[in-house]
Amino acid sequence: MSKSDLNDGQTQKERMLAGDLYIANDIELIHASRRAHLLAREYEARYAVDVDESHLVLEELLGTVAADVHIKPPIYVDYGFNITVGSGTFVNYGLVALDVASITIGKDVQIGPNVQLLTPTHPLDPELRRAKLEAAKPIVIGNNVWLGGGAIVLAGVTIGENSVIGAGAVVTKNIPPNVIAVGNPARVIRELTGSTPKSQT
Repeated sequence: MSKSDLNDGQTQKERMLAGDLYIANDIELIHASRRAHLLAREYEARYAVDVDESHLVLEELLGTVAADVHIKPPIYVDYGFNITVGSGTFVNYGLVALDVASITIGKDVQIGPNVQLLTPTHPLDPELRRAKLEAAKPIVIGNNVWLGGGAIVLAGVTIGENSVIGAGAVVTKNIPPNVIAVGNPARVIRELTGSTPKSQT
């Protein structure tokens, strides 16, 4: 595929949302990214003054965010509109959520500082990369998941309900519900049976 193959009548945003190869420096996407950047900066500024008022900016930045969600700034996103955050979720400082594809964060999720949720992918073919083509795969974080500080979740990954991801882990494939996974690449080390796990952050 080359840039000329993208002339199928779809916009680059439509291609992006469909998970197809697209050109990221399209003018519509550039404007959307700049809008998100400005809103993220406004959110951080308002958070320092009034947390409740800052939530109104968060609602404008993100696709869907429950009223009781607490996200400590700074937050870094590509577009924001592809991110859904469920009720009762807490996010510590420095979340990077690159939402080229959808990022779904469930209810009662705990996210440690400097976590990265990375949906973008790039072709292995060097000529396609040189042509600036990229794509993305969705990320899903299940209800009541705990992501330890510095964890990285890669494109296409789903983390099952109640699971714990250790600090600094790199999650390259799906994690089932009710387990602890650690390391790079992250691997399951044990199941959770209702006992309280030791600290992972």
